Amino acid sequence: MQVHGHEVRGVDVDDETRCAHYGTERDVVAIRFVCCDTYYPCFRCHVEVADHDAERWPIQRRDEAAVLCGACGTELAVQEYLGVDACPECGAAFNPACADHYDRYFETTAATDDA
Repeated sequence: MQVHGHEVRGVDVDDETRCAHYGTERDVVAIRFVCCDTYYPCFRCHVEVADHDAERWPIQRRDEAAVLCGACGTELAVQEYLGVDACPECGAAFNPACADHYDRYFETTAATDDA
């Protein structure tokens, strides 16, 4: 599905990035997974559609665009997205419950080399 010129993969994705798993008025965010450089509306969509395991966005790359507002197409860096309740560009409200899943999408501490 093309959403504001960006490919968004998932299950029953609509034109504002809602999917079969999350379809409320506020579910207008897609996350770019670092493992495949592809936007998905949610981790469940990635599990169902991708042919590989998901990787979380590295903490060192939080300044890169990795979140898509499905309402207007604005791409946000992870650091811009975390903790906001609406798109800074269009004002579309984001689902506050998404914060419950941040750890599925974004590293919360820097990875260390154990070798």
